[in-house]
Amino acid sequence: MNDAFVNNPGYGYALLGLTAIVAVLVGVLTFAVLRIAAAARTARRSLGDGGSEAMLLSAALQEAVTRLRTEERAMSARAAASEQLSAQIVESLTAGLLVVDGAGRVTMLNPAGRRLLDLTGEPVGVDYGELLDGVPPLRDAVAECLATRRPILRRSLQAPRSGRPAHLGVTVSPLGASGDGGAICLFSDLTTVVELEEQLRLKEALARLGELTAGLAHEFRNGLATIHGYSRLLAPDALPPAYRPYVEGIRQETDTLGRVVTTFLDFARPEKPSLAPVALGALARRASHELRHELPAGTDVAVRGEFADVQGDEVLLRQMFGNLLRNAAEACQAAGVTPAIVIDGRVDRARGACSVTVSDNGPGIPAADRERVFQPFFTTRTRGTGLGLAVVQKIAVTHNGRATAGASAAGGAAIEITFPLP
Repeated sequence: MNDAFVNNPGYGYALLGLTAIVAVLVGVLTFAVLRIAAAARTARRSLGDGGSEAMLLSAALQEAVTRLRTEERAMSARAAASEQLSAQIVESLTAGLLVVDGAGRVTMLNPAGRRLLDLTGEPVGVDYGELLDGVPPLRDAVAECLATRRPILRRSLQAPRSGRPAHLGVTVSPLGASGDGGAICLFSDLTTVVELEEQLRLKEALARLGELTAGLAHEFRNGLATIHGYSRLLAPDALPPAYRPYVEGIRQETDTLGRVVTTFLDFARPEKPSLAPVALGALARRASHELRHELPAGTDVAVRGEFADVQGDEVLLRQMFGNLLRNAAEACQAAGVTPAIVIDGRVDRARGACSVTVSDNGPGIPAADRERVFQPFFTTRTRGTGLGLAVVQKIAVTHNGRATAGASAAGGAAIEITFPLP
C-alpha cells in the first residue's frame, strides 16, 4: 500500500477522495434516517403508540388526497370565474367580435356583432362567407387574413346596413401559428364618426365657397349697378323707336342679374340660426300649403311617415322645404309631367337621427350627378342658378345634418335631409 502511494501519488489522491465521498454519504444517510425516525415518532404520538405502519401510510395518503381535492376545487372555481368574466367581457363589448376556425366555420359572434350585421339567427357553425354575404368588404377582409395569415389592422370599410350607408372599422388577426388556425375579427361602427368628419369638410368647403362667392358677387353687383344706372339715363322718349326695346331689355336683364347676385350674396352670408324646438311634420305641411299657389296647377303634395321635433331655425327650415318643393315641381314641369311630390318622414332612434325625404315623379338625377347637385352653381336646367340645392345643403349642415340625393320609387329624384335628434 505504501509503495503504491509512493510510486503512484494519483492513486493515493483518488483513494482519499473516495474515502471523503463515502464519509459524506454516510453522514447524509444518517441525517435522513434521523429525520424519518423523528417523523415516525411524531406520527405515532398523533395516532397512538399502537398505530401500525399501514395506518401511517394511509393517513399520509388521505392527507395528500384531501389537499389535492382542495386545490382542484380551488382551481375549478378560478377557472369558472375566469370563464364567466371572459363571457361577460365578450357580451359587453360594443364592438363586434367574430371568431372563425381553420375550416371557415363561425365559432363565435357576440351580440354586438349580430346587431351590427343585422343578424337574428344562430351563426355558430355557419360558413363565414355565407354569414357575411351581405357585407362583402368584411367578408373579403376575413378571407384575406385566412389566406395570407397576416393581420389586417384598423381598416375602414364601407358596408351598407339595412339599405343605408355605413362605415366599419375592422381588425382581423390570425389565430395560432399554423396555417389552419382560423382568425379573429373585431369590427366597430364608425358611421357617426365618418358623418361628423364629412359634415366638418362640408362646412369648411361651404365657408370657402361663400367667401369666393361674396367677392365675385360684390364685383358683379357694382358693374350691374353702373350699367343699370346708365340705362336709366337713356330716356325712352329721346330714343328712336327702334332702340327703345333694346334699352328696356338692358334694364330687365340687369334687374334679373341683380336678383341672381343677391341670391349669391345670401348664399355666401354665414348663417346664425336661432335654434328652438321645431316640429318637422307640421312645418312640412305648412310649407306645402303656403306654396300651393306658386307650384304648377295640379301639383299634388303628400306628407306622410313619422316626423320628430328637432332643434332648428324655423325660418331656415321653411326655406329648405320651399327650395325642395320648387326644385321638384320645376323638374317635373320641365319633363312635361304633372308634379306628384311626397314628403316622407322617418325616425331612427337607434342612430339618434331623423330624416325627411322629398321625392318626385320627374326625370330624376343621373347617378353621376348626385354628389354634384349640392355644389354651388351646378345645375342641369338651362335657366337654373345652381343654388337651390346648394342652399338646402347649407341649411342641413348648419343644423348638423346632411343632404343626399337618390332615386324615388316613381323614377324621379329623392332628396333626403338627415338631422340629429335632440
